Amino acid sequence: MKQHILLVDDDLDILSALKILLVPEGFTVQLCQTPEAALAAIAQHNFDLVLMDLNYSLDTTSGEEGLKLIAAIRKLDECLPVIVMTGWATIDVAVNTMKNGANDFIQKPWDIDRLIAIINNQIKLAQSEKNAQRLSQQNQLLQQQLDNEYRGELISQSATMQKTMAIIEQVANTNASILLTGENGTGKSMFARYIHQHSQRKSASLISVNMGAVTENLFESEMFGHVKGAFTDAKSTRIGRFELADKGSLFLDEIANTPYSQQGKLLRVLEDSQFEKVGANKTQLVDVRLICATNAKLDDAVIAGEFRKDLLYRINTIVIEIPPLRHRKEDILPLALSFLNECANKQSQSALTLTDEAQCALVNYTWPGNIRELHHVMERAQILGQCDVIGVEELGLPANFTKVEENSGQLEQQKNVGQGDGPELLSLADIELNIIDQRLAHFDGNALKAAKSLGLSRSAFYRRLDKV
Repeated sequence: MKQHILLVDDDLDILSALKILLVPEGFTVQLCQTPEAALAAIAQHNFDLVLMDLNYSLDTTSGEEGLKLIAAIRKLDECLPVIVMTGWATIDVAVNTMKNGANDFIQKPWDIDRLIAIINNQIKLAQSEKNAQRLSQQNQLLQQQLDNEYRGELISQSATMQKTMAIIEQVANTNASILLTGENGTGKSMFARYIHQHSQRKSASLISVNMGAVTENLFESEMFGHVKGAFTDAKSTRIGRFELADKGSLFLDEIANTPYSQQGKLLRVLEDSQFEKVGANKTQLVDVRLICATNAKLDDAVIAGEFRKDLLYRINTIVIEIPPLRHRKEDILPLALSFLNECANKQSQSALTLTDEAQCALVNYTWPGNIRELHHVMERAQILGQCDVIGVEELGLPANFTKVEENSGQLEQQKNVGQGDGPELLSLADIELNIIDQRLAHFDGNALKAAKSLGLSRSAFYRRLDKV
């Protein structure tokens, strides 16, 4: 891809000579003869470098206009490389330009080889700095995702999951937008990772966003980024989620919770593949593969006026429903054993085994929290287990759960949490998880209704859900 350079000089002959020099070197150039024209061009287009004169109409020696232009450029783009050129070069002038934000300085008439070398070096340095900033933010986001999500195996021994996996395998290597539906805790984020890892974009990043946790007033900054000084707390330029996911995949979890006032902005970038950072006028192009997830019924949300129909049509090219755990019972025990081994490895322990009664209880429990709840139960049982085996009591299933008859037909009894030597003392996280699971089950997986019933805001509810 050719590098784009803005040339600024009031002498048209100088501009023409630079164009003749730079174009054969593989650059594209845009010419401006005044500081005002240069600022207008920078506000509208993306340049890799500015090569500018220091003196214009006021005088030919002070450099005052050039210094003001540098300061104005820095307000528009703090990272854009600026090389200053002047026929009145002194040490003081050179030092002054660098103090005011220029990246380098060259005297007229220029040495061609030195000029080309400076241009290439400054572009390379700017790209390295931008890549480092991008990589830092990507690593921070990816670490947050690793901290908040389990990375279980994709187990599909049940016929239901085998059908689902067949569809996923068929569409993963395409660029089609995918909407994952299903109850809370079914592992939609895990399937999103699987789709990305088996796509044409697997060498690029998968960036995840919990739309339920993005506040309305920070939506544009989170999704599109902002420039330094765009608002009170914008102390530096920030790269948004779309830009971080460029050439890769963007996973929008809980898409139904996107604020209605912001859905049009989201639709625009999905339709046009372009956006502007908050506080910037320049339009940036982006290439992402979109994967969304929701536990809500989006058709009902459209009818209720809570979700835009045109946005729904943009994200639901392929709809894949992830079945709840109670509909894939053959997968429960393999998943449970996988989670036990995962936790044992993490804690440098030997994995405990499950009694027949515990296995029967796991299979017959309804799992309102689905895979997330199963993972939590097995992790707790492995960590708190006092013997080599895990029985029904060690699972800590809800007190009102009655175990149904075992497969052999020989045993039927009720197991309650807290029976034995004394009541089990649950941690605050356990209590929160049980309450959240119960409310989600009561409201058929509708997170917004569950949050309202608990007196929580949408973002506060999702913060607790991520924590537990």
